[in-house]
Amino acid sequence: MAHEQRTAHDMTNQDNAHSVSRRRFLAGAGGAALSLPWLESLTGHCHAKNSAKASTPAKRLAFFYLPNGITRRGFFPGEGDRPLPKFAGQNNVWRFEGKAVPAGSHPLTFTPTLAPLHKVRDKVSLITGLDRIFQHGTDSHAQCASCFLTSFAPFEVKNSAYPLSRTLDHIAADSIGQTTPYSTLELSCNDHKNNIESIYFDNMSWYGTGHVAPSMRNPRKIYDRLFGTRANTRFRNITDLALGNARRLQRRLSINDRRKFDEYFEAIRTIEKRMDRIDSMKSKLAATSIKRPAEHLPRNEYIHLMGDLLVTALQIGVTNVGTLMVGPERWTTPTNWEGILDKPHSHHAMTHAPQNHLEDLLKLDRFHVSAFARLLERMDSIEEAGGTTLLDNTIFTLGAGMGDGTTHQYNDLPLIVAGGGGGTLKLGKHVHCKTGTPLANLWLTQLHCLDIERKSYADSTGKLNGILA
Repeated sequence: MAHEQRTAHDMTNQDNAHSVSRRRFLAGAGGAALSLPWLESLTGHCHAKNSAKASTPAKRLAFFYLPNGITRRGFFPGEGDRPLPKFAGQNNVWRFEGKAVPAGSHPLTFTPTLAPLHKVRDKVSLITGLDRIFQHGTDSHAQCASCFLTSFAPFEVKNSAYPLSRTLDHIAADSIGQTTPYSTLELSCNDHKNNIESIYFDNMSWYGTGHVAPSMRNPRKIYDRLFGTRANTRFRNITDLALGNARRLQRRLSINDRRKFDEYFEAIRTIEKRMDRIDSMKSKLAATSIKRPAEHLPRNEYIHLMGDLLVTALQIGVTNVGTLMVGPERWTTPTNWEGILDKPHSHHAMTHAPQNHLEDLLKLDRFHVSAFARLLERMDSIEEAGGTTLLDNTIFTLGAGMGDGTTHQYNDLPLIVAGGGGGTLKLGKHVHCKTGTPLANLWLTQLHCLDIERKSYADSTGKLNGILA
């Protein structure tokens, strides 16, 4: 990133220059660096009264992945009174046999699990009825996250027990990630130290068959990597280093841009404060006699922080493509869900006995959706060029590789597509696809929205025209 760095002093000395790129960096003492958000005042010729049209904002692609499936009763419209399924092993093709939603477009229904999305109802769509490829002979959980963004036909990929190839995020980044410091960003909220499972359970991003793009898990390390490095963060944080020079830059900003500038720095501060709280909690836990591993972070704080890191990275142009796994598949270690559940639980184990854990499972599903909704609301408040928002210029998908954590079905997956895709998506509805529609159809549609033209993707049979503008 060094070749892109430029001090605020330099920018001040070049006030007469036509433009300052939003991908330029504010550099503070000690080498800390911070990228600018989109600011109208720094767009080409914006200092003139007759300013030219603002540049087109970059399109972004992001994923919010849920492990171990979901509890269908709370998530899917029309299944609120369905009987709880019994545990079923892998290779399951079970489908809900109750009152079915007909294929086509329907008004968006906010089930108890989906209720947190109501504030952004016009910028989300529920997509149901999509099936992913499953290759028999391997574990169903291992194929959930690892193959979620591939969907290649069984045994088409050589030298792999999974239908696994280069994932959608990296294919997209080949086109929309070439101008950013990081072509992709892979995050996982897995704070477990007992790595009891293989890489297939804890990664959803792959450069190619057998070549994982490993997820980053430590928020402090992620922050230092993305926003500033060589400074000694024990004594001074990055915003303190950059603010002095930033104030000189503010003289060039309009009133609206000053407000956005302040909001941007406040977002960075919020991340720092959240990390400080987590560090403090970890220290206190380590000093107590409570039988709880100190390395386990509070789940709500951890997930919110990782989401904030992803959104901020998209906002300032560190990357245009990102994935966030809320947790790993199948990990049986009990997790502390502070503020959500009253005691540690294994999410995976709970899904195998929904009769005993229904209310807790519904609470977790709703929390996950609320964490996603929180990010969408924040993105929709971040202004970009042409009267758009960060959310308007992003395709942000929540999904799981299992249609139900109890049945282990790999069909009728839970999916929510959010954002406008730069004006390419028309949302605010429930689109139920006809039986047998491949998940890859959604991925092909998203590539189309990113101006990446392909005739097909994996086992796709066509685009999902129901969500295209």
